[in-house]
Amino acid sequence: MWFKEVILETDRVKLVPISETHKNDLIAASEDGDLSDLWFTSIPQKDNFDSYIAKAIDDFKQDKGLAFVVIDKKNNKIIGTTRYINATPEHRRLEIGFTWYAKSYQKTYVNTECKLLLLTHAFEVLKAVAVEFRTNWYNFQSRNAIARLGAKQDGVLRNHQIMPDGSLRDTVVFSILESEWLACKCSLYYKIDQMNKI
Repeated sequence: MWFKEVILETDRVKLVPISETHKNDLIAASEDGDLSDLWFTSIPQKDNFDSYIAKAIDDFKQDKGLAFVVIDKKNNKIIGTTRYINATPEHRRLEIGFTWYAKSYQKTYVNTECKLLLLTHAFEVLKAVAVEFRTNWYNFQSRNAIARLGAKQDGVLRNHQIMPDGSLRDTVVFSILESEWLACKCSLYYKIDQMNKI
C-alpha cells in the first residue's frame, strides 16, 4: 500500500482521515455559503454525503487515494475536506482534489496551509514525481488558487465529463513536478509568513 492513514497538521489546521462519523460536520460546513448549490463544483447535496464518504473510503482501500476532513484547530471544528485521488503508485503520481472549505474560511490561510501539508507529504514521504490538480473551466476561483500555489497549467481536457445536469465540463489540468517542489515549498512558506503579518 502506497497510502497509509496519517494525520497532518500545522499550528492552525489539522487533516484527519475521513470517516462516516464526519458526515454531519461536513454537511454543516457545506451549508456555510450553500456550497452544494455551486453548479461548477462536486460538493454533494445533503442526501449524497453517505456515498461521497463511502467512495473516499473505498478509494483508500484500493490504494487509489486518501481523503481528509479539514479541522480548524482553534475551535476543533470541521471546516471542509480535501483528498489525494486518482493515484497511480506504480508511476508515483497522484492528484489533489475534492477540496472545499466553508465559505467563512475561503481566501484565508487555510488553503495554503492544507496544500503545504499535502504537497510535503506527497513529495517528501510518498516520493511522488508529480502532483496534479484539476478543476472546472468555469471555477475561476479554484483556477486562481491552484496557480497561486505555484502549479503550472498543463492543458484543458475538452468535454471531459458529463455533469449531472447534462452539460459538458471542460477540465483544466495543472501540476507541480518533483523538480519544482523546493521552489514551490519556499513560496508557500513565504505566503504563510506574509499572512501571519496581517
